[in-house]
Amino acid sequence: MSPRRNNRRDEGGPVDRDRARQGVQTVQAWSDGEWLVRGVAAGNAVKVYRCPGCQQTIPPGVAHIVAWPADGRGDLTDRRHWHSGCWKARDRRHPSGR
Repeated sequence: MSPRRNNRRDEGGPVDRDRARQGVQTVQAWSDGEWLVRGVAAGNAVKVYRCPGCQQTIPPGVAHIVAWPADGRGDLTDRRHWHSGCWKARDRRHPSGR
């Protein structure tokens, strides 16, 4: 009996490696408006960020969320990196200064 082969089917073309690395962007509605949100995988986080929800650092290599206003008025400086749990609790945990 020969070993089983797991053949992959072509799922519609080449993989966009940058898109796979950056994660899929979604729009989320919260009490303070709509936000574009993208998950950052653990291996792709290369800098230290400060979470606006808890004011603790997000070290390199830790998976987290990146979010920015969906209204299109912001730029790259409006992106904020959040711990995933802090983002999910953001209606109860607003960024400091609010």
